[in-house]
Order: sequence, then C-alpha cells, then structure tokens
Amino acid sequence: MALLDFFSSSYAFRVTMFLSFFFFLCNGFSYSDSSLFYTNHHRHNLAKHNYKDALTKSILFFEGQRSGKLPPNQRMTWRRDSGLSDGSALHVDLVGGYYDAGDNVKFGFPMAFTTTMLSWSVIEFGGLMKSELGNAKVAIRWATDYLLKATSRPNTIYVQVGDANKDHSCWERPEDMDTQRSVFKVDKNTPGSDVAAETAAALAAAAIVFRKSDPSYSKILLKRAMRVFAFADRYRGTYSAGLKPDVCPFYCSFSGYQDELLWGAAWLQKATRNLKYLNYIKVNGQILGAAEYDNTFGWDNKHAGARILLSKGFLVQKMKTLGEYKGHADNFICSVIPGAPFSISQYTPGGLLFKMADENMQYVTSTSFLLLTYAKYLTSARTVVHCGGSVYTPGHLRAIAKRQVDYLLGDNPLRMSYMVGYGPKFPRRIHHRGSSLPCVASHPAKIQCHQGFSIMHSQSPNPNFLVGAVIGGPDKHDRFPDVRSDYEQSEPATYINAPLVGALADFAHSYGQL
Repeated sequence: MALLDFFSSSYAFRVTMFLSFFFFLCNGFSYSDSSLFYTNHHRHNLAKHNYKDALTKSILFFEGQRSGKLPPNQRMTWRRDSGLSDGSALHVDLVGGYYDAGDNVKFGFPMAFTTTMLSWSVIEFGGLMKSELGNAKVAIRWATDYLLKATSRPNTIYVQVGDANKDHSCWERPEDMDTQRSVFKVDKNTPGSDVAAETAAALAAAAIVFRKSDPSYSKILLKRAMRVFAFADRYRGTYSAGLKPDVCPFYCSFSGYQDELLWGAAWLQKATRNLKYLNYIKVNGQILGAAEYDNTFGWDNKHAGARILLSKGFLVQKMKTLGEYKGHADNFICSVIPGAPFSISQYTPGGLLFKMADENMQYVTSTSFLLLTYAKYLTSARTVVHCGGSVYTPGHLRAIAKRQVDYLLGDNPLRMSYMVGYGPKFPRRIHHRGSSLPCVASHPAKIQCHQGFSIMHSQSPNPNFLVGAVIGGPDKHDRFPDVRSDYEQSEPATYINAPLVGALADFAHSYGQL
C-alpha cells in the first residue's frame, strides 16, 4: 500500500493493520509478545510494584527524546539521527540535547530544569541505583554537553532551536522535520535571568554528579555555571519578555526570574562551597521570594525546590545561617499533606495530587521527589515537620510520596499505569510524533509535514513504544481517554520523568529490589 494511498483512506481497519505492521518492524515484537515489555511484578518485601523495572524504563525514556547524532549503543532503536544542522542559522553548533515532549523543538528552559532534576536525583539517590547509575549519568551528560554549547559565548545563551508555532503545525518524525530551525537567544540586550539561572543550576548540579567519576568535566561544568549565573544576575529580566512570540504560550516564565536566581545560587553554593554564594542567599533570599507562600514546583517556579535544597544546609550540614529554610520548607510540605493544617492541595477521588489539567503528572513527580528528599534530610537531623499543632514524621512524607508513585504505576481507579511499557495496561496513543508514526526502518520514505495528521487523529495504537515515558495523566476525576490529540493528558515530557528517577531509585532500594 502506498503511503499517500494510506493517508487518503478512511478505513479504520486499514489504519490499524498498517500501524501494526510497522509496530512489529520498529520494535521487533508483536503486541501479543508481552514478556518483552510488560513488567514482571516480582514481590520484594511485599512491594506491589517492581520499582527497579520502572526505574530502568524511566531512564531509558530519555534516549527516545534525543536530538542529534545518536551513538552506536542507542537502545531506543526506532529513533534515528535528527537536527544535525541545528544552530547553523546563527553559525553556532547546537546539535544534540533533548526534545522536550512530543514535538521536535528544543526548549532550553525546560531542558535545563530537566537536567537539574536528573542531577539532583543522582546526587540524593544515585548511591542506590547500582547498574542504572551509569545510564542516569549518560542521560545527564547528553543534556550538559548541549548546554555547554548553548553557553559557549559569554553573556549569551541560545535558549531555543526550532520555531514552535511552525513545528506544531506539522506532525512529522524528528528525522524528517523540514520546518525552519530558527535559533533564539538571550543576551545583555535581551536578558533572560530565569533561563540563565536555571541553566547555571543545571550545570552546577551536574558538576556535583561528575565530581568523582570525571573531575575534569566537572570543573568545566562548574566554571561555566559560575559565568552563566553572573550573567543571569547582572542582566535581569524574564526571557519571555523579549522572546514572547517565540517561547509563549509554550514555556512562558509566569513566575518571574527571582525564583531561578535563588535556585541557581543555592546550587552554586552547594557545588562550590564558596561563601560568596551563601552571602548572596543571605542578603537576597527574601527579595527573591524565599518566604513566598506558593506550593507548585516545576519548570517555571523553583521556590519550593530552593527551600528544600537550602534546608539541607541547616538540617544536615548545620549551617545556622540557613536556619530559616527549615520553616520555609515545612510550610511547603504542610501545604501538600492531605488533611494537614494549612494544606491547600487538591487530590482526585482516587488519591492523585492534582494541580492543573495540563501535564499534571509533572507536579506529582516533582512533589513526590521533594517529599522523599526532605524526609531524608529530616531523618538525618532526627526531626519532624510541624504543621500548626500537628506533627508529621519522615515516614508520613514517604507514605504520601509512595501513594503518588504507586498511583502513577497503576494503583488507581482505572488500574492503568501512566508509564509506557510498565504493567499490562498503559497508554497506547501518546501525543508524540516519533512514537505515533512509522519508524524510519520500516518506512524510509519521508512523511511530509501535514501527512502525519491522518495518523495523529486515528484511533490506532502508536507503532513505536516510547518505553518509560510518563504522560500528563488523568483529569481531576481520575478519567483518562487515551486520545492522541489530547496533549494535556497524553503528552510525555522530560521534566515529568527527571524527578521520578530519584523517587523510583529510593523505593527500589527500600523494597530490596536494588
């Protein structure tokens, strides 16, 4: 059947058979051969889930998001090289990095946050990961190699490759993309303190990850982080103010840049142990929103993460100058504990934390990570969380985080895992161009910009498994339609997986699976 004939056909049966054929060629197995990708639910210390398996898949996912020249050991084999001329529009090498979600654009802001959270996952829980530690570091380095390119010129950061509006008007594989690969940057005339400080945080956190295993690379990362943070702090402004038509509504900086400056300084203080960053936090913390009462942590707002990170300085390292961050961290934790005094978080009837309809699972994974990380710090300090007259132990925090992760993995009203390839029932029609279209191996001919929409709007399962991808998830009533065009609920993103990596490592170790 010719591809054009297929796209013009309206018969659902033909669509299903067509994609089933490509599924076999791209993935090398049929739907019925479930043992190759379904989870084997071994019980370890009465654990309901195989957290180790989920950890492996959550890291593997990043290989499916790679842009650039893929290495010989690429495990997500239905992907091919893409974006090999990225940056040429401004005569700079911007090949590599990650596509943020289900499109073919490289957005620097969420990519940097993804890198910071992957690194934090390794910093806190990498010692528990065993065989997966190497894969996690590879995932981090794929991002930091790109971020080094994006920050190669002083007082300039290349923050996006690809015209998002034009890209979103096409449904094509990254290997085929023919939309203009425009390059967008921030500099001293068009500042972007938010994206710059987040990039500095990512480089600093990664420098800690590689400090022992690759000290020379770690020094390069840290030196660049310091330079980038100085740029962020000196030339202040939100990047979406100057680049609004290009970065909005996709990744507008709604929370401003103050949270990233505090977050970036916190990571540089941790990475350098230089008193100048500690003094910067002490002098500027309140101005930068250290005490603001917000309880959403994600690619846009970093306040909650900064509070938890800085609380470690007081709780674990006994730095008295950071004592106030124990209270700030407690306030955040109290706001997410169900039924606690001052709790302002909403949960679905099935028990899932629900922040917003668009990509809600990102807040589930990020909040779960903060709960587990703060529980670790509290345990080290032998203390608890005070919410008004109520006391919550580290065990309480861990239980809340586990409930969220277990819901994600299948303990929910639909008995569906929201991670592709984990468990017998998971989303089959995720909003992802590469996953939904026939792979290059099975269909070498180019799929044009608009041709792919026939498949995008079909009911056929995606032919390529983006194993480990966690999608936006159910609505506030625990409903999930598994419709490919529903990007709010069906689209995966790198910043959903990044904090989940740490949480899964923690639980896999706790239940004797690692």
